[in-house]
Amino acid sequence: MIISRTPLRISLGGGGTDLPSYYRKAGHGFLLAAAITKHTFIAVNHNFDTDFLLKYSEVERVSDLDAIAHPLLRECLRTFGILGSIEISSMADIPAGTGLGSSGAFTVGVLKALAQYQHKSWTNEQIAREACEIEINRLGGSIGKQDQYIAACGGITAFTFRDDESVEVERLNL
Repeated sequence: MIISRTPLRISLGGGGTDLPSYYRKAGHGFLLAAAITKHTFIAVNHNFDTDFLLKYSEVERVSDLDAIAHPLLRECLRTFGILGSIEISSMADIPAGTGLGSSGAFTVGVLKALAQYQHKSWTNEQIAREACEIEINRLGGSIGKQDQYIAACGGITAFTFRDDESVEVERLNL
């Protein structure tokens, strides 16, 4: 069994500059964020049946990837080419919808756990980039990138979002 623990966050300044509509026009965005000691936990385990068993605020048991109702779980599984025989459970210290970056932490946590499950070595920045790809590009979320990056990188961190879609990450040692 693989269990990931991904922090939630607070913004310290620059919120909104992580939105593509801002940094593409301005040339870059900049913000400070801090990971907090409240987390999202994702457990991934082999399922001895051939289907998907997914437990979050609801429970899904489906046999086909495309039948998964939870879009983030479906796209994370698609990223790794997982076609069944897996169980994923999520738990959190704080409920979703609190403004602390829970969906980004959820996506990052699922990607971290699935990477470990498949014995893949992804850096924190690779995980953050893929989480943004899923949430913003594939699922069309009108959101920024800070939630995914702070969840993946942790600490107190400065982020510069470039108009070429690159992100500079600078961990601050305070």
